[in-house]
Amino acid sequence: MHDDRRKGIGGNATWRPVTLLVLAICGITVVADGYDVVVYGAVIPSLLHEPRWGLTPAGAGLIGSVALVGMLIGATTVGTLTDTLGRRKMLIGCLIWFSVMTGLCAIAPSPEVFGVFRLLAGLGLGGVLPTSTALAGEYSHPKTRNLVFAIVFSGFPVGGIVAALSGMFVIPRFGWQPMFLLGLVPLVLVVPLAVICLPESIAFLLAKGRYAEAEKTAGRWNIPLGEVREEGPASAGVRSAADSGGLSSVKALFSRSYVLATLCFLAMTCLCLFMIYGLNTWLPEIMHRAGYSAGSALAFLLVFNIGAVVGTVVISLAADRLGSKPIIGSTYLLASVSVILLSLRLPTAMLYVAVALGGVGAIGTQTFVLAYISKHYPVRMCATAMGWTLGFGRLGSMLAPPVLGLIIGAGWAFQWNFYALAVPGVLGAALIGLVPRTPGTAAPVGNGQAGGAVRSLVEPT
Repeated sequence: MHDDRRKGIGGNATWRPVTLLVLAICGITVVADGYDVVVYGAVIPSLLHEPRWGLTPAGAGLIGSVALVGMLIGATTVGTLTDTLGRRKMLIGCLIWFSVMTGLCAIAPSPEVFGVFRLLAGLGLGGVLPTSTALAGEYSHPKTRNLVFAIVFSGFPVGGIVAALSGMFVIPRFGWQPMFLLGLVPLVLVVPLAVICLPESIAFLLAKGRYAEAEKTAGRWNIPLGEVREEGPASAGVRSAADSGGLSSVKALFSRSYVLATLCFLAMTCLCLFMIYGLNTWLPEIMHRAGYSAGSALAFLLVFNIGAVVGTVVISLAADRLGSKPIIGSTYLLASVSVILLSLRLPTAMLYVAVALGGVGAIGTQTFVLAYISKHYPVRMCATAMGWTLGFGRLGSMLAPPVLGLIIGAGWAFQWNFYALAVPGVLGAALIGLVPRTPGTAAPVGNGQAGGAVRSLVEPT
């Protein structure tokens, strides 16, 4: 049972206008993020035939890896800076940065310059998700936190769908360059809205001792300051370290109070992104080798992302009622079972269902892990936790394409690709059981003020 005092922004589970505003801006930003990540895969065939570039498949793969390296660096560094400089400033900065760098890819004169632009774009792309999810989570009620994260994170596959559909229309008519010029759209439409309307996290301002700014922001959106509470209490030692921000927040992640949870979250995200990027990269080719036409194979990829969007939002409603742990364990296993089903000779309709459930299991699991992280750590170190978790998880995204590529190149039966994708789901389901309860929840103290803000009781886990 939840303590009545634990109401967060809004005082109850209703949706304030400011919550909807923050959710909309963060969600659209993640859509742009998803578009910019997936657009490269859509233009690879065109780049391989670009006159005077002489790009080889190996070179194209290297450029793709360079962008992921940029995202790894961006997730860890930007996530840490966000807990020092603020969510609003870093989110707007990342949005401007990756939009400009993506637009510059359209005028790249060589694959080397193109690769540099993709690396630089990756720095901003990697910082968007930890920053936007931290801000959206801090403006949501704890009872709807999983739903909020599901909506925000669903923007990523939505962006991928937009990139795929745009590529089908734009590339045959205008070439690959306009695909990157479309990456400038957020710079024109979203950035001005964010600059004018996007508020800073009130809990972050209180945690940093910026009381005047917190009161001004709360007054602008008619939020009683007493309702703002920091989620995820820290022990006194950890709180002192995290208060100073920067590297101290990183140190706090690996303190005695949080080290086990941090290691579990790092490994779980790595496993999850291995499944996501493995399926997004190789699913069409694997299904093609299984005997399906090229068009049907691409349809499987589309269903995978659509299933992730719809199913994740639906399951998030159960996660907010039942708690994060049982849902995360279930979705990990759902992903494993789904990909095993893909290895069987099932009717096409059943395979589409399995692909859709695989999207829910893989992408949905990552959504719920991020939501759990937002409730496990204090506000003052939440973005750092998300940044490092997603940054380390990029190792999984970088490993998946070459590992599955080696299996395909070795001439093994296509089923072995699905077996390789099923193992991470089983391991992830085991790891979620090792995550300990949030430190300090057994004995609630404090009155919700900035210096000792804690949540009263922990949510179901």
